[in-house]
Amino acid sequence: MKIIPFYTNEKQLIKKAVLTNRHAQQKLFETYASKMLSVCRQYIKDLQFAEDVMISGFVKVFKHISSFKNEGSFEGWIRKIMIRECISHLRKQRFVVYDDSVFESDIISISQSSDLDVAHIQLLIDALPDGYKAVFILYTVEGYKHKEIANMLSITESTSKSQLFKARKLLQGKLKQQKIIGYGSK
Repeated sequence: MKIIPFYTNEKQLIKKAVLTNRHAQQKLFETYASKMLSVCRQYIKDLQFAEDVMISGFVKVFKHISSFKNEGSFEGWIRKIMIRECISHLRKQRFVVYDDSVFESDIISISQSSDLDVAHIQLLIDALPDGYKAVFILYTVEGYKHKEIANMLSITESTSKSQLFKARKLLQGKLKQQKIIGYGSK
């Protein structure tokens, strides 16, 4: 019996997935699910909700896969869908954008000698109010500009800038309380 290898080329998988080939879709899901769950987890604190959002994101990926034009990376295309799905979830949860007077702390910077691990930083980010967290991740992690963030979240550009500033300030305050950072500038 001759063994025929399954499609290993991403472009072939995408072509087959466009034709609703379930095996190709499964292979693409298996390839990107863990990365996309990490993306969703950055925005959504509860792992079960993050998984739900990721699954609904993949439903949209496969529903609209024919619109992928092989321009740029497929992973980047999926990532944008996941981010939009996360934002949609946060909107449904009615995340709050806080006013300027909610938090006050000194501006401080992370010292180079600090030993922060990713899990600890994620816990600190998770503790941010949802509005701060969404803007913080979109700007610092995803690299969106304030104008793009404002359009995505239906807020003003100045609100986006303010939320980022306050998120950073709040994170710095938490790090200061834990004596992980020192005063100064980068």
